[in-house]
Order: sequence, then C-alpha cells, then structure tokens
Amino acid sequence: NPKNLDYARKDAKLYDAAIIDREKIYQILRDSAKEGKLAIRFHDGDPALFSTIREQIDKLEADGIKCNVVPGVTAILGAAADLNLELTLPGVTQTLIVTRAELRTPVPERESIAELAKHGATMAFYLSVHLIGDVVRELLKGGVYNEKTPAAVVYRATWDDEKIIKGTLGDIARKTGEAKIIKTALIIVGDVIAPTKYEYSKVYDPGFTHGYRKGIKE
Repeated sequence: NPKNLDYARKDAKLYDAAIIDREKIYQILRDSAKEGKLAIRFHDGDPALFSTIREQIDKLEADGIKCNVVPGVTAILGAAADLNLELTLPGVTQTLIVTRAELRTPVPERESIAELAKHGATMAFYLSVHLIGDVVRELLKGGVYNEKTPAAVVYRATWDDEKIIKGTLGDIARKTGEAKIIKTALIIVGDVIAPTKYEYSKVYDPGFTHGYRKGIKE
C-alpha cells in the first residue's frame, strides 16, 4: 500500500522494486548497507510467503551483511478477517493449504491442485486469479470438493478499494470474470466460508481440563 511510504523519513531514498531487476535491487541493498545506512526491502503482506527473501538474504550474508526479517500480515489473514472466517474450524477442517496455480513458476507434481484438493481442507490461492477457471477444474478433479463447495475471491484484501466476491466452485469463475478481476486477488475455497455445521472448541468446554483450568463434571 503506497500509504505506508508516508512513514518513511523525509530524507529516505525510495525505489520502486516493480520496475528494476533482482541484481539492481541487490546492488541498492548492498551498497546502502556498506555505507552504513538502514536498507529496507519492503514487501507486500508477509515476506515469508511468495517473496524473494531467500535469494536476497543469501547474497547479502555472503557479503557479510546481516539481515533481519520483520513479519507482516499476509493476504489470506487479512481476507479472512474481512470475511469473518475461522480458517481452521473444528468439525470442518484443521488444515489450511496455501499454494498457487502453475504457470511460469513450476509446481512439483505432488503439489498439483488436484492432489492437494484431495484433503478437502481450506485452500488459499495466491497469484492465480487470472487462472481461476483452471483452478476450479483442477479442484474438482480431486474428487472431494464439488460445484456446491463455497468459494470466495478477495481483491486487494484490506485496502480501501477491496472487493469481495462470494460463490461456489460452480459459479465463482463466472462471477470473477464479470467483475473483471484478473490480478491482485486471493482465491479461498472450503466449507469454512459458509459452514452448515461445525463443532464448538473443546478448549472452552466447561468439562474440558487443561493446564490453566480444571473441567467441571456435570
């Protein structure tokens, strides 16, 4: 979000990473650090997901430059908050799978969408909304989800111009196309979006004993 740059110092030198390549980015970080300056590579969301921090850290540390990673809020968590979702809902699923559709970046065969879909867990797809038709087809191949499985697309999660589209695997691709959303959006799939039933947490059950509270027997 460009508004975050308002917090930069007035004398900070800013670079748009979208228009420069990795070597130029590395050069800026390295040279700035060598000059004793605080160099920040500012990523969207959380830098641990679908970023390039590994290659950057390795190159910088090879030059003796120490790096610190500051966590952020990734899109799936921001989107879940705006949808009022519990992504791991007792009695529905205890698993969240975060992945992407394959295009220029290859995905191992064991991590194909159809294979992952066999778990029936909550799934979140980054960098894939332009391929949503293919994503839906592969999800259905897994044999667990069906056309009535709830799905949502969240465009620019947590931003002022955020858009939320809800549907099912039977209509989410059409709805997304009608909204002309082709980038900067997250696909979420799973029964947690519109659960018909679920279980209450055992942790807060009156009869459940744990390290902080003794359960009460009725």
